[in-house]
Amino acid sequence: MTTYVRRDSVGRVIGLSTQPLPEFVEADPRSREIEEFLRSTDAVRTKLDESDLEVIRVLDDLVNLMVQKNLIRYTDLPAPAQRKLNQRRGLRSDSAHLQTLGNPTTPS
Repeated sequence: MTTYVRRDSVGRVIGLSTQPLPEFVEADPRSREIEEFLRSTDAVRTKLDESDLEVIRVLDDLVNLMVQKNLIRYTDLPAPAQRKLNQRRGLRSDSAHLQTLGNPTTPS
């Protein structure tokens, strides 16, 4: 399979494609620079995934707080959202007694 890369003004790989696109040039898919680009992209993706999990927890807490303060009614949420929140609430309740190894103060 042919690999194409897009480079920035100093020649670093900033994009990767299997299709010939404007501003992309053919490159050796086994090159060190492509491996480095893929590693850095994986690292960013991992950080983004971790951040997503943290934001999900914040949104979960925010919805619960808004319901408690009567800013929204739980029943106003779409049925799929209610099911997901109920599932999370159950999971959080079931895991409240668990402690993270090495971090016993992790809140549920």
